[in-house]
Amino acid sequence: MTPPIYPASAADLAIVRAYHRRSKHRFDAYAPGPEALDWDAQPAPFRHFAGAPSFVLPRLSEQTPGSSLDIALQRPFATLGVTDGNPRGTADTPILPPRLDSIAALLQLSLGITAWKSLGPDRWALRANPSSGNLHPTEAYLWLSAIDGLADGLYHYRPEDHALELRARHVVVSAAVPRLAILLSSAMWREAWKYGERAFRYCQLDIGHAAAALRYAAGMLGWRLTEQPQLGSATLARFAGLDRMAEFPARRHVDTEREEPEILLAVSFFNTPPDAPDASDLHALADTATWHGVASTLDAHPMYQWPAINEVAAASRCTDGMTTAGPAPMPVANATSATAIPSIPVANLLSGRRSAQRFDGDHVMPFDAFASLVDRLHPVAGLPWDSLGDVPRVALLCFIHRVEGLEPGLYLLPRSASQLADLRPRLNASFEFASTPGVAGLLRLGAIAPVELRRLARSLHCHQDIAATACFALGMLADFDAALDVGPAAYRALFRECGLIGQVLYLEAELRGLRGTGIGCFFDDPVHDLLGLKDEAWQSLYHFTVGLPLLDTRIETAAGYTAASPS
Repeated sequence: MTPPIYPASAADLAIVRAYHRRSKHRFDAYAPGPEALDWDAQPAPFRHFAGAPSFVLPRLSEQTPGSSLDIALQRPFATLGVTDGNPRGTADTPILPPRLDSIAALLQLSLGITAWKSLGPDRWALRANPSSGNLHPTEAYLWLSAIDGLADGLYHYRPEDHALELRARHVVVSAAVPRLAILLSSAMWREAWKYGERAFRYCQLDIGHAAAALRYAAGMLGWRLTEQPQLGSATLARFAGLDRMAEFPARRHVDTEREEPEILLAVSFFNTPPDAPDASDLHALADTATWHGVASTLDAHPMYQWPAINEVAAASRCTDGMTTAGPAPMPVANATSATAIPSIPVANLLSGRRSAQRFDGDHVMPFDAFASLVDRLHPVAGLPWDSLGDVPRVALLCFIHRVEGLEPGLYLLPRSASQLADLRPRLNASFEFASTPGVAGLLRLGAIAPVELRRLARSLHCHQDIAATACFALGMLADFDAALDVGPAAYRALFRECGLIGQVLYLEAELRGLRGTGIGCFFDDPVHDLLGLKDEAWQSLYHFTVGLPLLDTRIETAAGYTAASPS
């Protein structure tokens, strides 16, 4: 795939680079963040629009046994990857019609609440899409037309009760062909409240996770879902009403209530690329729409402000008219890689994803499970890799602790020949670059004694045990300079790719009876020093661990939703 073109000024690029440097964690100081947190005054985890007509969606628990949707929900997750050698989400998958129940299933399995947890007086929601600190800055807006039971318009998804709110009724006559697109935004204050300046990074990671979660759920329905990079940030803000700041009232600082437009993901129902809207289409719809609702308050009494977040957000926004030359040929998924994978229904896996809190430090991951998981990390012509519009730019650094048949140590997984060619001369000259038989593309850099490896992994990951007790941990190394050479908006794309990889790791770990967790807290430059990286050509942006989880039996679990009928 040829990378998009991101027009921007040299000043914007300088702001992005300066933000990246100042938001790094270091051994002697963490990135700027709040000195204290009032957990009783945490920003609201759910947003609603008072005065907007709302429509409760059908729950998965209400599906008719034996219906086409029920059959799709029971399909083995592993078959989303490949069937008879075809790419994910192509003609081998039955295509469900775009109806209220299938759209509801898409949302519940990607952005909905999957469980409520409680411990003593504390109660919190888990969602199908993970989020840094479980803070969930991502909001979703649906552009719907020609869908029975819903007026043409723009809807806000309300995961708290699995409902849609009509934000804008479109009066422009639309085509009779059903249309669905999903616009994702970030309520960045939810992350900044806890994480300070580093929050912008985490919001972009969450967009990548959400895009992948949506793509997997769409694949279950036989649908495709792809980013529309030709639409700029200002156009997305106008279309979603995010620039209507009078409808996002703030009691103290406007930044606490603002939502940052991120991406529009268009859905295709018929195995063809979705219609690509242009900016004029969206402006016409927004300008003639009837708007409804006023946003609920996220935080009435914020204690801090983080101007650096606003600066990097402004500098990294896209403009209308970004162009791509279209995807280059990519390999199809390996038809034999899923043969030994458990047959878990897709709905069960997507709704059962969890983040591990602790790992069994003695569990050894079977070699076949590890090799097949690594195989899934190579981008192919299909889901979820086809959901984002930029080229893959991330290689993986692995800290392998306990995998059957593999010596503990550092390993490298370049995800293309060009990545290896660029990385190899930059890395420590003492590294071996030895191939790993049976694991596609994995290179051993060097063996490290288990005790020393655990100490190293814990130290680099902000002294967290979870990085040392997992079966393996990994860091995501982005081709940083090459990405920013095409424009500062690529800064967001790098983190989104990392989030997408993280979602693959979450689900593929669950499929193998294990569990993963993302790690946003690591010491940036010490990771680079370990590898011998001397400049900013490659930067570590996200880390992840996989292992056998140890569950806290004190925590009680309740269903995400009870059955309800649409109104």
